[in-house]
Parts: sequence; C-alpha cells; structure tokens
Amino acid sequence: MRILVVNVNTTQSITDAIGKQAAGAASPGTEIVPLTPSFGAESVEGNYESYLAAVAVMETVRAHPEPFDAVVQAGYGEHGREGLQELLDVPVVDITEAAASTAQFLGRRYSVVTTLDRTVPLIEERLEVAGLSARCASVRASGLAVLDLERDEQAAVDAITEQAARAVEDDRAEVICLGCGGMAGLAERVVERTGVPVVDGVAAAVTIAESLVRLGLSTSKVRTYARPRPKRIVNWPPKAG
Repeated sequence: MRILVVNVNTTQSITDAIGKQAAGAASPGTEIVPLTPSFGAESVEGNYESYLAAVAVMETVRAHPEPFDAVVQAGYGEHGREGLQELLDVPVVDITEAAASTAQFLGRRYSVVTTLDRTVPLIEERLEVAGLSARCASVRASGLAVLDLERDEQAAVDAITEQAARAVEDDRAEVICLGCGGMAGLAERVVERTGVPVVDGVAAAVTIAESLVRLGLSTSKVRTYARPRPKRIVNWPPKAG
C-alpha cells in the first residue's frame, strides 16, 4: 500500500516532520510518500494562503508519476479536500477530520489546540462542514506561528501544553487534538501535562486511510464528489513570465 502525505505549505522541514510522523503510524508494508507543493506559502495561516494551498496540493497530487492507494491532506483546517475527492478514485483523508472523528471515540468532548488565533475560525468552519463540531468543546490558539514550532521547540511545547491544560480544566474537554501538521511528535508532552488522550491528526489520518484501503472503500462518485466534467480550462497552469 502506498499513501501520499501532502504538506500544504512549501517548507521542506515541515514535510519531513510530517512524513516521519506518518511513517511511525503506518503498518508494516505501507509506504509513506511525503510531498511538498511546488508553489505556495511557506506556512498557511489564513484564507488566502489556504485557498492557494488547496490548488497547490491538488496539482502536486495530479502530477505524481507513480500509482498510489490513498492521499492524506496534512493541513489543519485547510481547504481543498473536496477537490481532491472529485479528482481521485482513491480515499482522501484530511487530518482535521481524522483527528476530530478519532477523538469522538475517546471522550464526550474534545478540544483543538492550534497556532495563531486567526486560524481558529478556519478550523471551526472545517469542523462544521464535516459535521464534527457538535462535540467540540473549544478551539484554542497557542499564539505561535507555524514556523515558530521549529524555531523554539521548548517555547512551542510550553505554549501548546498550557492551552491544552486550560481546555481540559476550563472547557471540560476530555480529549485534545493537535491542530497543526507541524505539531507532529508533541502528543506525549501534552499527555504528560493533561492526563487525557491526545490525537495527532497525521497519525490518525494515516490509520484511517489504511483502513479504508483494506476495506476496499473510497469516495462516492454519484453526486457531491463526482469527477469534474470535461471542459476547456483557460490559461492553466499559468506560464512563467
């Protein structure tokens, strides 16, 4: 089984971290292929960058030369999953939905701890669209930019664990979801601080993707995610210069 795990930003070190987390969650015999888009922002922290990332991820997957069995979109609260589902005949799993759906097996209410406050509405909207918001206790911002997660690991751990603890104590969350692909590998530290289950979206998405492939299931094509109708697309891809 081969699973493409696609970073939504263009920072290779984040792709590497996501790929490592995905490989650690994968079963023996599953090949993880981490991909970085060829264009887009170095980090995705708003609607403009998210829509740009959606196009970049779709084009990156479309251009992949080898066969694959599933795709994981490794951006938290980002756009584009629906477009991938239209384009592909294999399962597509988004880490936002994978984390939240997994959390609901583990406790009555879950909270998401993410990066900047401006990303909170995007995550809330994606959870609502996916029908996963009813049991969300809160979406909390750590105040860190995506790239800050790499620049100062201890500061990142402190900020994320603090917000996770407040989610448990103040919001009555029983499960924590790590709300950024760049937070891969921090689950143990949050468990130590809070004592509750912590769900990493990348690991959850890989596990779900494997299960769908083994069950022989993929996206329904009869209506919402039917393949795009054949038509002329003007000036795409754009020519350099």
